[in-house]
Amino acid sequence: MARTPQNPNFSPQPAEGAPDTEALVGMLRRKEGSWVEWGQGCAALQKSGYNSQQIFEETGFEPIQQNQVIVAAQVYASMDKGGASEAVKSHFWQKGSDILYELRILTQPQRIDAAQLILDNHLDADEAKIVARAIKDFSRLGSVPEGFSRDPGDVVACQCWKLARQNNDLQERSRLIARGLKFATSPGARTRLEQLLTDFTVVSQKPAPRLPVYRLEAQEDLPCILPVVGRFPLAVEDLKAVPLTEAAEPFRIVQFSGLGAWVPLPGWQVILASEDPVAILCRSDRLPSPLPGAVEEVLVVVDRAGRIWEGDSYFLVEENGQLELRWFENEPEETLLGRVVLILRPKRIVDENQMTDVWQIEE
Repeated sequence: MARTPQNPNFSPQPAEGAPDTEALVGMLRRKEGSWVEWGQGCAALQKSGYNSQQIFEETGFEPIQQNQVIVAAQVYASMDKGGASEAVKSHFWQKGSDILYELRILTQPQRIDAAQLILDNHLDADEAKIVARAIKDFSRLGSVPEGFSRDPGDVVACQCWKLARQNNDLQERSRLIARGLKFATSPGARTRLEQLLTDFTVVSQKPAPRLPVYRLEAQEDLPCILPVVGRFPLAVEDLKAVPLTEAAEPFRIVQFSGLGAWVPLPGWQVILASEDPVAILCRSDRLPSPLPGAVEEVLVVVDRAGRIWEGDSYFLVEENGQLELRWFENEPEETLLGRVVLILRPKRIVDENQMTDVWQIEE
């Protein structure tokens, strides 16, 4: 069972020196302490060389659970550093890793606001996901819609108002209006929502374009990268000077002792046609539009020379000092930092022991 910390001033900083992996494994196996400490313990074990399967075998924490508590503990630590209230810290120290996991897409101040709203309204993880998405989308608006404020409750109410206006299903429209009124904090926000009870005009929204997604399928699509020693004649010292090259799966990213890394990609025309392509690793659930299937790591290829707006493309922009992927229905005021030319999913892994089963097919 999770416990309340003896010292309420939680310190997310790890202890100096190498962690006591045996003690961490024992703590996780017995599920001692708070889930926040479980997340810290899993993260420390991974940094010490354990992989998720080894941690599962030693502690019973499944890989998906490890990921949840690790990410949620990081969210908790950021809220603690940002000055979250004692009520929020005390509540989420004891439970709510599934809820804080949903707040990973938000900035530090947004996480604190969202957590307070969730606590005040006794929301579950599914509702927390809706709140997080509403706050994220609201932060991308150029201006606050008339009648609404930046209060977290108004932000969620604004999202409900927008969705209700776009919905012609009266039952769903009414449900969204009721949800918006539940969260609205300002008189203006309530007025805008109540107007929809008599105004049944449907405001259509231009659909976002499809993301340019491709999945590696053939083995020949996975080239190898080898270091170049030089050109003969070569000395033994030249051979020894080449650093060890290790490719990290699933995209075979190659790092070396200096500042840099490479990732091998086939010579597709869309990449060859790019003037200044760069690659960014990203989880599929962080993309502007969700991808079907399980969450996985994808590689986003961006042409940094593509800075002219196009309505059927996604772009890399700066938001609060961080890089974000966005789609703009109209020409934006923000500075475009590059156009997305390709999103690459890793090669699908099929269990070799089941290759002969006739019912196992690729989608």
